[in-house]
Amino acid sequence: MERKNYSSGAVWEDLVGYSRAVQMGPLLEVTGTVAIDDHGQLVGKDDPYTQTCCIFERIEKVLTEAGFELEDVIRTRMFVTDISHWEEYGRGHAKFFKTIKPATSMIEVSGLIEPDMLIEIEATAYKIGWNGKQD
Repeated sequence: MERKNYSSGAVWEDLVGYSRAVQMGPLLEVTGTVAIDDHGQLVGKDDPYTQTCCIFERIEKVLTEAGFELEDVIRTRMFVTDISHWEEYGRGHAKFFKTIKPATSMIEVSGLIEPDMLIEIEATAYKIGWNGKQD
């Protein structure tokens, strides 16, 4: 089975040694994603819902690049800095997954790489009917 790495082009990928996403056959793992726009600027300062939605939009972008869809997501992991805002994070999750309902976790952490980042999300996708070929 061939491994395919997807890159966002972020400088941190080479500094830390990671990929935006890694595909092995029908499985795609999307790395921890934060609410940063294409210019490296934080989106949604002090807004848990906006940050959550921005992150899922970024995750959807790499899913599409790899030939996957939101419907292929089987697991999400949300790392949050203040779990008391769980309803806002949850509302953002539901905006994308209300009918898909992947397995999920919401875990409170002491902090993320920058203090204004409120949430970081990972996703796992599995492509049913994958044909065994990668483009």
